[in-house]
Amino acid sequence: MQRSLLVASLPNLITLARLVLVPLIIVLIINGDWPAAFVVFVAAGISDAVDGFLARRMNLRTELGAYLDPIADKALLTSIYVTLAVIGVVPVSVAILVVSRDLMIIGAVVVSWLLSHPVEIRPLLVSKANTTAQISFAALVLWAKAFGLVLGLWFDVALYVVVGLTLASAMVYLAQWVQHMAQSPHQK
Repeated sequence: MQRSLLVASLPNLITLARLVLVPLIIVLIINGDWPAAFVVFVAAGISDAVDGFLARRMNLRTELGAYLDPIADKALLTSIYVTLAVIGVVPVSVAILVVSRDLMIIGAVVVSWLLSHPVEIRPLLVSKANTTAQISFAALVLWAKAFGLVLGLWFDVALYVVVGLTLASAMVYLAQWVQHMAQSPHQK
């Protein structure tokens, strides 16, 4: 029995909905509607978990989904960091670091592909920790702003964790890419 097109496309539709939420969150943050921004961010996070669960559990993985999901995740995170930096909640240097890491990884993949020596990017433990820290920090900031909490010592500590993990993740990916590119494509 073949699944209906709607059911088969459900994880991708949820991912696309998450992409649609990105501009909404940006507008809510810029307008200072912190409670709504927090709720929409949580909804986006839940949608990420749901689409992944459905894709794995119901065997609805698609090539499109393999590309869309990380794009939606990165669009959400980078947009939030840039927006929070623009309005002065987080240092601009942190937003630049978060965006630069992702651009470096994308650039490395493109260069590898253009040189006919494609590199396979697999999520590493440090990368997963980095993503978790970035999401948690963004959620905590939105939560604190939504409920009028002071961005005190916890904010500084969490910010340093994000910076440290972002730098560590970038260095590990860069080292792996350099090692990969130094090998002849026939050595693998």
